[in-house]
Parts: sequence; C-alpha cells; structure tokens
Amino acid sequence: MIEARHLRVLRAVAATGSFSAAARELGCTQPAVSQQMKALEGSAGTPLLIRTGREMRLTQAGEVLVRHAAGILAGLTAAEEEVAAIAGLRAGRVRLVSFPSGSSTLVPTALAALRAAHPGTRVSLVEAEPPRSVEMLREGDCDIALAFRYGRGQTPGEWDDLVVRPLLTDRLVGLVPEGHPLAGAGSVGIAELAGDSWIAGCPRCRRQLVDVCEEAGFAPRIDFATDDYPAVVGLVGAGLGVAVLPELAIESVRPKGARTVTVEPAVEREIVALTLPDLAQVPAVAATLDELTRAAARA
Repeated sequence: MIEARHLRVLRAVAATGSFSAAARELGCTQPAVSQQMKALEGSAGTPLLIRTGREMRLTQAGEVLVRHAAGILAGLTAAEEEVAAIAGLRAGRVRLVSFPSGSSTLVPTALAALRAAHPGTRVSLVEAEPPRSVEMLREGDCDIALAFRYGRGQTPGEWDDLVVRPLLTDRLVGLVPEGHPLAGAGSVGIAELAGDSWIAGCPRCRRQLVDVCEEAGFAPRIDFATDDYPAVVGLVGAGLGVAVLPELAIESVRPKGARTVTVEPAVEREIVALTLPDLAQVPAVAATLDELTRAAARA
C-alpha cells in the first residue's frame, strides 16, 4: 500500500534532487528519508529513483507517482479539512499565495473580514507571481492562488483543471516624473513615450509592456527592471524613466515625485482566485474565496 507520507517524501526528493536536501525541507533526518523511500519502492514493487554519484533522478515509475502525488495529496488535505470542520474539531486552515499588489490591497481586507467571521480559521500567506503561484497550487503547496493574466497573453485552457473565481479587472496606468512634458495630460498614447527610458516590472508585466509597445511601432528602451513596485515608483519619481503599473499597485504606493496618466490603448489584466476542485468544497477555503470576492467588489 502506498502511503501519503511516502508520497510527500518522494515529491521532496524529486524537487530537491537529494535525500539530504529533502530531509532539510521536511524537517527530518536523511536516514528517515532513505527509509521511507525504500518502503515506498517496496510498496510500488519497482525502483523509483536512479542514483548516479551525487545526482539522483526519477525512473519512469517515479515520474508517474510524482505526477499523481499532487492531486492525491490535495485531495487528502481537502478531505481532512472538510471532515474536521464537520466534526467541529477546528474551523480550518488555508494556505494562500498572492502576487505583491494583491497582497497589499485585496488580501488584508479579505483576511480581516475572514478573521472577524471565522476567528478559528488559520491563514498563511506567501508571495509568488504567476505562473509560479499556479504551479504551487497544482503541486499541493497552497490552497488558493491569487493570480492574474493579460487578455492577449492567455493560453487557451491554461486553467481548465482549476476552479476560477473572477475578482476584478485591473487596468494598467502610466507613471511619469512630475517634470515630464506629459505629466499633466489626461490621456497619453503609449507611442508618445517611445523616446523615454522605461522601468519594467515583473517578468509577465514586462513581456506585456514589450508586446504593447511593439504593436504601437516601437521597442521600449528598458534601462531598469525590478519586481518591487515601490522601487519602480521611486525610479520614476527620481526622473530616471517612465513605467506602466497596475492600478492595484498604485493604490498601495504613494507615487512621490511621479504622476499617473491614462495610457491608450487600454491594457487590462484579469485578477482571479484559483483553487482545486476538491479544495473548493472545504468550508475554510470557500469562506476565504467569498471574502476575496467581497474585497474585490470594494476595491
């Protein structure tokens, strides 16, 4: 019989590449990891790992087990949480992952309301940008992923296996130094900024910026790139370039020394909360999704 604890160890070994690294991640000893892997291989009746010197790789059977492990472990977590809620043992636990501008705007409002309504529910938060946040959800490392995607950058069917809770549409706005010739303009065509230096944001936003600029007939000269929105605002405020940022990001940062302008053509991103079908049935997860929806309606 294949046990869930053995699958967790196999996933850790596959992710880290060694027994010692997996032991550090799981908070146990290397011999314990080795023993559990031997037990799993005994249950499976076939080798799952090939050891070559210091390197370790999965056999075909090992790859199959790792591929199924995320869904199996997520289903078990969902079952444990739902049974616990029904039995009245605890209100629940939710592991949330969010991109930074969501963490500073939607998440605080949602979690404050959740705590007031369900004080026994425990929520943890880590930050990651999509697509990494979506990978974490599929790998069983979180219960809800707050994510975004741009309309023109969508991959057909990329979220078909997930429960998608639409939250809001977030428009990108331009950010220019106070002394910029277009600082007082109500609306700016992005091609009017073709001669400026640019400050780019996260990799997905950066790719979207390049695509939009190229459609407008120019390639942006990106002098600075940072995932930190306050750093983008600070660079613009110091007169070092222009940028486009999501409205959610502007809400969480005081744009000192910079002015916002409406950029045409409009570029929008879809903000959603994602979870797995099994997890959507867990009361604590469902309540968190509801509060994120309410927070987005007030944003």
